[in-house]
Amino acid sequence: MNTVVSTIVIAGSLLLMLVSLVVAIRNRPMGMVLLSGFALLEVALLVQAGLVIAAVAGGAGPGDKVTLFGYIGGGVLIPPAGVFLALAERSRWGPAILVVAGFAIAVMNGRLMQIWQGVA
Repeated sequence: MNTVVSTIVIAGSLLLMLVSLVVAIRNRPMGMVLLSGFALLEVALLVQAGLVIAAVAGGAGPGDKVTLFGYIGGGVLIPPAGVFLALAERSRWGPAILVVAGFAIAVMNGRLMQIWQGVA
């Protein structure tokens, strides 16, 4: 697994989490900045998923492939689901949903790196 892409995903998701928190505290609905940021995060997650799938097809990776692909698949689904829910909820709770989504992506990606390295 490419640690550079994982670092970009973690940093990007934490940055989006902080921006979403500021928007939620200011009691504003989600805007184009957050929408664009989560779209870029989704692209980065798809690139990461492609790299992991290619590495596993090449024979690399941990022994537990089910957990690995569960984290990859779950990570790819969280940003679109979070944006959909944030668009449906036009109050301060829309960006609050994105705070949780950004944090979940960062934690899941950290755990994905542990699984790939065989630490846990």
